[in-house]
Amino acid sequence: MSERIAAMAAQAANKDGFIAALDQSGGSTPKALKLYGVDESAWSNEAGMFDLIHAMRARIIKSPAFTGDKVMGAILFEQTMDRDIDGTPTAQYLWEKRGVVPFLKIDQGLQEAKDGVRLMKPMPNLDALLSRAVAKGIFGTKERSVIDAANPAGIAAIVAQQFEVGRQVLAHGLMPILEPEVTISIPDKAEAEALLLAEILKHLDTLPAGKQVMLKLTLPTRANLYKPLVDHPRVMRVVALSGGYTRAEANAKLAENDGVIASFSRALTEGLSAQQSDAEFDAVLAGAIDSIFEASRAK
Repeated sequence: MSERIAAMAAQAANKDGFIAALDQSGGSTPKALKLYGVDESAWSNEAGMFDLIHAMRARIIKSPAFTGDKVMGAILFEQTMDRDIDGTPTAQYLWEKRGVVPFLKIDQGLQEAKDGVRLMKPMPNLDALLSRAVAKGIFGTKERSVIDAANPAGIAAIVAQQFEVGRQVLAHGLMPILEPEVTISIPDKAEAEALLLAEILKHLDTLPAGKQVMLKLTLPTRANLYKPLVDHPRVMRVVALSGGYTRAEANAKLAENDGVIASFSRALTEGLSAQQSDAEFDAVLAGAIDSIFEASRAK
């Protein structure tokens, strides 16, 4: 393991802080831009849309508050990894200029629902993407699928797929963040989470010796449900997604879960606007980072 990767691993495993999810992809980008105050009339094609979201992400990353002191890592969209910030490749800029560990979103979206879940679409070019990620200085990856019901067959399938892809990621020397998200609005959320926990524990015990994964999970209905995962030797870190909760709601729920840190997207960028001056923007972002950091601190 190189000195650089070892330093990233130490930060990812041990440092107080949270992971910023800056990985909105094609489907979620218009909504993210609209919340940022940029209407769809501001671009005429997909390339223009991605230019605007990159400018937003670069503004966040370059903000004085966005450093490894409180932001442990950041998840990037593939196009963000392939772009530069001030002439430096984004992943390199994150680590060398901001002290933030770079991760890459690798899933290509979701399949149609079956058995109460939405599995990841096939990823025939995943090995090529992972090789590029290694060359770009990425430390780890993130892959999302969604649970919409407490269906045992569906949840077994979703966890099996997550771990299958995770093994492919590990084979490239990268750290996988497995993300089987439970939709926060479903009536049987607590039951789904209990099934999910049991399936994850079963698969963790099959990982190769000495290998670890990270887990990105919906904030659970029952506080500390995922403590067995936090304490598991095959788990480097358990992080929580905001899942549609407001930042205040997400922070409050996060603070109830010992050892879990945040990996927020919309809850991080809540209140940011393209129309703000740099001073206003930096102040709002600093407030968001401070509040999420405090909720994520080791308890």
